[in-house]
Amino acid sequence: QLASSAASAELRLRVVSSRPGKSRAVPAVMWLEPLPGTIVPPFAPQGRYTLLQRNRTFTPHLQVVPVGSVVQFPNDDPFFHNVFSLFDGKRFDLGLYEAGSSKSVTFSREGVSYIFCNIHPEMSAVILTLSTPLYAIADASDAFDLRNIPPGDYELRIWIEGAPHALLAGVARALAFAHVE
Repeated sequence: QLASSAASAELRLRVVSSRPGKSRAVPAVMWLEPLPGTIVPPFAPQGRYTLLQRNRTFTPHLQVVPVGSVVQFPNDDPFFHNVFSLFDGKRFDLGLYEAGSSKSVTFSREGVSYIFCNIHPEMSAVILTLSTPLYAIADASDAFDLRNIPPGDYELRIWIEGAPHALLAGVARALAFAHVE
């Protein structure tokens, strides 16, 4: 269930579990895709993006990056890793690489990339590649806050780890923000 309010180019959403007593407690991202005619600032890569491998864990577990970003995958464990993704975002397989080394991947198109290690099945992470800078990651209370939204027409999109694609596609909504003076 979604609750939202929009005023003066701000948006606040809250994800509420449909199962009583159950907390979502998984990563979630909300973003606005500008529709034709809506102008937003570019979402250009800034700095370095890193998905660190340490203690058989990827850190951070969730990362949002702009299209065209290069993400580094340093191995800070004392053993080999083999990082790969076979999903709709960026498909890649970095092969085996040893402790103290790093490999990188360019995320050249939008999508969700679920990241795993062939050697350590308990390792997982998610890289969400977007072309819009208008996104928010859910906070500890399952709320998304997005401010400074330029006037225009958008499609609201949501990704929640583990939620079926069909369910998330059904949540998409058209939104319009008018210039308020």
